Amino acid sequence: MTDAPLLSVRDLAVHFPVRGRGVAKGTVVKAVDGVALDLAAGETLALVGESGCGKSTTAYAILGLERATRGTVTFEGRDISRAGPAERRAVAGAAQIVFQDPSAALNPKMKIGLSIAEPLAIRGTPGAEQRRRVAELLDLVGLPASHAGRYPNELSGGQRQRVVIARALALSPKLLICDEPVSALDVSIRSQILNLLVRLQDQLGLAYLFISHDLSVVRHIADRVAVMYLGTIVEQGDTDAVFAAPRHPYTEALLSAIPLPDPKAQRLRRKIILSGDLPSPLATPAGCPFVSRCPIRVEGCADARPVLRPAEGGTEAACFVRAG
Repeated sequence: MTDAPLLSVRDLAVHFPVRGRGVAKGTVVKAVDGVALDLAAGETLALVGESGCGKSTTAYAILGLERATRGTVTFEGRDISRAGPAERRAVAGAAQIVFQDPSAALNPKMKIGLSIAEPLAIRGTPGAEQRRRVAELLDLVGLPASHAGRYPNELSGGQRQRVVIARALALSPKLLICDEPVSALDVSIRSQILNLLVRLQDQLGLAYLFISHDLSVVRHIADRVAVMYLGTIVEQGDTDAVFAAPRHPYTEALLSAIPLPDPKAQRLRRKIILSGDLPSPLATPAGCPFVSRCPIRVEGCADARPVLRPAEGGTEAACFVRAG
């Protein structure tokens, strides 16, 4: 790892104006609202939270697939926040994404070899070099070279995800954004793909921004964890520290829902059930976004928004009660 982050995000926001008629007209959905994170070369940072919290939108805004309302994204020391098409193309080879559903990510009418070679063809790589690189990539992800002549429907879900990973590696990126890369796979296949990602990281020195709602998956792959709620990061830190002593009550609730392998321990553990209503994205609270569901809220939590501050146990949490 280097001292300077490979990826640095500051005050990133993505707001969607509500279109159409009715009471909501003129308001905005704050899908992402002030996210900051750093990712070092060769590191895995997991972005976790419930569905709809803004994880994928954050990833798309980082890559320029979604227009950011404000904020800066610096990649390899270069501000790409307002980059034009030519500069984005230059960056594209170094930062790639692996989507959740491998079936949707592959053209069903295109043979596997052509799908993997597509980024190379766009770059003008000669045909012979494309074929050599495709065979190399298939071997890298644990598939035989003969699979280049098959169509996606001839492969299993796990094999298709290996193909998607191979295509993402075609231009030798430094960063892979993995958007729920195993959630569409059978449980028996998930560990194989996770082990593949770990091996590729060790072999190629890749950095991962790993997006997931499954904390049990995150624990085995991430160096650090950032927990999102309603478009903001409410806690972050080393994975071991977050799991051992979560300081934000939302993180605590998420971790309490992870099944334990020991049936006795599972029966004895205290599962935290959050009360209150999830705020509407059309009317997020002025103060702490978690205030309506927080079991430890105090007077003042509804009036001001907490920022990430050092908390006991080594994490940073956006909580007036437990941090700072």
